[in-house]
Amino acid sequence: MNFKTFTSCLALVTAGAIIGGTFIGSRSELLAQSGNSGIYRHLDLFGDVLERVRNDYVERPDDKKLIESAINGMLTSLDPHSAYLSPESLSDMQVQTRGEFGGLGIEVRMENSLVKVISPIDGTPAAEAGVLPGDYISALNGEQVEGLTLKEAVDRMRGPVGSEITITILRKNVKEPFDVKLKRAIIQINKVSHRIEGGDIGYVRLPSFHERTASGLQEAINEIHKKVSKDKVKGYIIDLRNNPGGLLEQAIKVSDAFLDEGAIVITRGRNLEETQRANARRGDITDGKKIVVLINGGSASASEIVAGALLDHKRATIVGSRSFGKGSVQTIIPLGQNGAIRLTTALYYTPSVTSIQAKGIVPNITVNQELPEEFKGKPIKTKGEASLRGHISVDEKKEEHGSLSYVPKDASKDTQLQYAIKLLHGEVTPPPADEKKSSELKKPVEKAAATKKDSAPVDPSSKDENSSAKEPISTEEPVAKPN
Repeated sequence: MNFKTFTSCLALVTAGAIIGGTFIGSRSELLAQSGNSGIYRHLDLFGDVLERVRNDYVERPDDKKLIESAINGMLTSLDPHSAYLSPESLSDMQVQTRGEFGGLGIEVRMENSLVKVISPIDGTPAAEAGVLPGDYISALNGEQVEGLTLKEAVDRMRGPVGSEITITILRKNVKEPFDVKLKRAIIQINKVSHRIEGGDIGYVRLPSFHERTASGLQEAINEIHKKVSKDKVKGYIIDLRNNPGGLLEQAIKVSDAFLDEGAIVITRGRNLEETQRANARRGDITDGKKIVVLINGGSASASEIVAGALLDHKRATIVGSRSFGKGSVQTIIPLGQNGAIRLTTALYYTPSVTSIQAKGIVPNITVNQELPEEFKGKPIKTKGEASLRGHISVDEKKEEHGSLSYVPKDASKDTQLQYAIKLLHGEVTPPPADEKKSSELKKPVEKAAATKKDSAPVDPSSKDENSSAKEPISTEEPVAKPN
């Protein structure tokens, strides 16, 4: 049986009904009854194209790759965040959520036929070499990436730990492309860093949201209290800049660590009854001390959930520049030995039922980081973050915020950080809080999400009735981490 016959038979069996082992009804009758005749005609079309490619393409194609590419094409046509994960890719993703992988330390995705850097991971070869969010990688060891898929580009960036690779970068405000030589390493992404700023302010840096982020936050706060007694701490700075996101469950736990009550995040699926709301439980690890959250154009997904929750509850002052604006949730649905699919299953909203999708979190206080002279010049023409091709549609178009997400390595030159320190020391005055809005957020029922499941916590380990247990829900960009 050839592939065309196979897909035609598949359409026929799918459209029909089998009772006691006997096929009931003709194909045309059943298609008419099902109301899905169009999709089965398209399956016939797929069979025709597949057969032509297999028989007539100039080189004999790999059947497995053809099918995987067809599946991935279907998923990526939905939005940039849905994709097919081969068994190898699924294994890589599971390693990433555990907080360790091998590679360069760059969160990337494909845009404009180039590899776009979402964010370098703190302390990695990419971060140490000065790779920035928003950079475009145009070549790998002198070979152009245009024409490659994201997976193919990532595979070429992978290699043995200690081996070197040269990447060619296009950067906004830099006229000419330039090369950066990187040495591959084991990338640790489970490190939540902390230090004391200004003598009495606890600084905590959350680079991503993986399985140990919430526990890492707690450990960081404990270590800060060993250096400065709890009663003498003026406040805390939570740095979410260039944090690309990660696990939804961890974003909820981190938000809950600073809140005593009220909603943290609301997720909505296709149907209204799929609406869920995660609520805070009593217990604030900072005992109500002042908090400043730093965000910028590289803050996305899970980091926007945290910033949005603390902003809406007036629990923290948000300082920096507008965040990325990715408000969709992806669920990893296993396909047995065939890998999995990453499918956008919901949109998330802040406690005030405000969508983040394509709009981002607007800080209480906008503080733009000044760029060094070497980053200034003629801008590179790109679509930019505000016009993501295939991004899930929203009612309002995201405004251009033009942030390069630049964060200086020298803390003394970090304008946003220094402003946060002054704010906590009382040297600058924050804008007044909207107390009415804050009190409304603590009501048990959301105005725009009044369903029976509204008060139920979001369960990242929920099971689909028609499949095996789902993997942890992720709020990440469709990123790949070279290893």
